[in-house]
Amino acid sequence: MRGFLLMRKNRNVWILLTGEFVAGFGLWLGIIGDLEFMQDKVSSDFLKSLILVAGIFAGMIAGPLAGKITDQYNKKTIMLYSGIARLISVAFMFIAIETGSVWWMIVFLIAINLSAAFYFPALQATLPLVVEKKDLLQLNGIHTNVSTLSRILGTAAAGIFLSVMSLWTLYLLAFISYVVLFILTCFLKVDEQKCKAQSIKEDAASNGQGFKEVFPLIKGQPLVLMTLVLTIVPILFIGGFNLIIIAISEIQNNPSVKAWLYAAEGISFMLGAFFVKRYGNKSPYATLLFFSTIIGISQLVLYFTNMPIITVVAFILFGFSVGTFFPTAATIFQTNVPSDFHGRFFSFRGMFDDFTYQIVLVATGLLLDIIGFQQMTVIFGVLSLLITGCFYMKFRNGDRENSLFEEAG
Repeated sequence: MRGFLLMRKNRNVWILLTGEFVAGFGLWLGIIGDLEFMQDKVSSDFLKSLILVAGIFAGMIAGPLAGKITDQYNKKTIMLYSGIARLISVAFMFIAIETGSVWWMIVFLIAINLSAAFYFPALQATLPLVVEKKDLLQLNGIHTNVSTLSRILGTAAAGIFLSVMSLWTLYLLAFISYVVLFILTCFLKVDEQKCKAQSIKEDAASNGQGFKEVFPLIKGQPLVLMTLVLTIVPILFIGGFNLIIIAISEIQNNPSVKAWLYAAEGISFMLGAFFVKRYGNKSPYATLLFFSTIIGISQLVLYFTNMPIITVVAFILFGFSVGTFFPTAATIFQTNVPSDFHGRFFSFRGMFDDFTYQIVLVATGLLLDIIGFQQMTVIFGVLSLLITGCFYMKFRNGDRENSLFEEAG
């Protein structure tokens, strides 16, 4: 109920969340379109992963510049220019469809990831500016639910649309979604100068705009560092998510299972985000470690992927855990990193995630070709549990744990 009051009273929150839904809907229309295009043109899972990596790599390279620009300039302006770049990028996919060229699709992936490299750090840096600190976890939970709902509806709609319309029309709908996002962003009003004046680190941006200043900041914040590294655990699953779902549908010889898995993961993701809004403030440290353990277990359970019920259960466990994990992680970052570093930090985080996604995506495609799906899930599951176990052992000392709780507060 409090979430609806937060939205009702805050015009900027409505704009950001509505924009997130519209953009997410268009994004997932495009992602399903990408997979459909590649499934027709590319046979190897490894080659598919390399194609997807090309765009992610471009976004990662742009990360340092995006972070500095986000801290130096108006965040709304950055989001608007990113929106224009996103619209232009869709034109390359139209060319790819008309020519049947995978190379033009790679150009599209590079262009749209470059626009995202600037857009998402600006968006993440804007969220703490539109609500009070005490409402930030609430907003992150709502933001996560909106993002997930757009993914569920976007993937479901894409599956339906592809059966009744052409791939070109599907991307046209994605293009229209991005136009709506651009218009909504124009109505955003945030007094960034006023927010900066309230920061205890107000002079950080003026004394040094170097991207490298993020590294000592992270090193000096144990909870931030731990959270950043722990994000590797869900990425081990998410990085090759679409390839994993395709592999499961082939193992079970059931194309319709894709929709069931997307729905199961998406709905449980939303439930996890609702859960964290009620209980997440109690112990972010314990929340992250507990649910990263559940993520590792869900990966191991996928060894029994030939059993459809077990597969759905694994995706429910994963979805709920990630829905709890990411809002908690986002709140830790937004509250423990000084506001004048938000642009550079979230850009660095985007680079870190992109780099990890590339490794995981390529590894997923390669392992699927070499050792198969079931053995791959065991490797990823064990690795997830090892990462979680290492942090638990490192911070199990009670005094150390209490210091982490204080930082989170």
